Amino acid sequence: MPLSPARRHHVAGGALALLVLCGTAVTAATAGSGADPSSASAARAPGSDRGPVLDGSTILWSEDGQSAVELVGAGAPEARGEQRPVPIASLTKVMTAHVILREHPLRPGEPGPQIEADPQAAHEVAVGGESTVPLQAGRTYSQRQLLELTLIPSGNNAARLLARWDSGSQDAFVEKMRREAARLGMDRSTYTGASGIETTTTSTAVDQLKLAREAMKDPVLREIVASRSVTVPGIGPVTNTNSLLDTPGVVGLKTGSSTPAGGNLLWACEVRTGGTTRLLLGAVLHQRAGTTPGEGIHAALESSRRLVTDLRDRLSSARTGS
Repeated sequence: MPLSPARRHHVAGGALALLVLCGTAVTAATAGSGADPSSASAARAPGSDRGPVLDGSTILWSEDGQSAVELVGAGAPEARGEQRPVPIASLTKVMTAHVILREHPLRPGEPGPQIEADPQAAHEVAVGGESTVPLQAGRTYSQRQLLELTLIPSGNNAARLLARWDSGSQDAFVEKMRREAARLGMDRSTYTGASGIETTTTSTAVDQLKLAREAMKDPVLREIVASRSVTVPGIGPVTNTNSLLDTPGVVGLKTGSSTPAGGNLLWACEVRTGGTTRLLLGAVLHQRAGTTPGEGIHAALESSRRLVTDLRDRLSSARTGS
């Protein structure tokens, strides 16, 4: 049942108030989910003057769906919009890649084992209007290459091939995804496939930040999601679906779109605060759901671009006390 505009715009968890003071970023939020965002106040460091504050009432939140942001290491995420589980489409692939790398760790620059594309992966090319990559049956691709094909052009068949390679079947792999979600405390997320094509794979913006925080600790995943393009032998150059990478500071993460899911974007941005580089994470979900995937992802990218630019600039200026 569609949410009313008033319900969609409800601020979950209080207003965002990020304080950068004496080189340390901390988060202050209003107490209680029903607090007035305009009443947010900054934390004060003992013996220090209050520094610049980012108040939730001035943040450029998305007008649609749900959003969440977090400055890693500076407190809990802050969110806007009802945090109810919604389809996340290809954001699912972040969990797929994260589980693969936990099971089969790689070092930066290491290709990993060779994996043969099975007939199923080749048969799925360009079938059913899915986002796929032209894998050839019998041809081998490295683990790194299949991760790139999963995360950069968002190849559904590459994601499912990795799942079968790891666990023998997609269903068995999904059990690993669910266990990892539980380990990370993603208690409002349900994974039912490795690619995200299933509308039954659902999550919330806050839950997706829990995954992003963990996934971005892996240097290989971090390298891949920051890549604007790669060239894979036998396939050629492939371009990242995440055009937010053109925004200064952005280093990932993943797009996802479908008519039921709308546009979804999980993003990561490096910001300088107090002479230190910190990771700012965001999730924007369910943008223009029910329209076309193109309209949805355009809305998600534009909403995210406003959020990233606004928060990055505020945090950067706060480091000088200006």
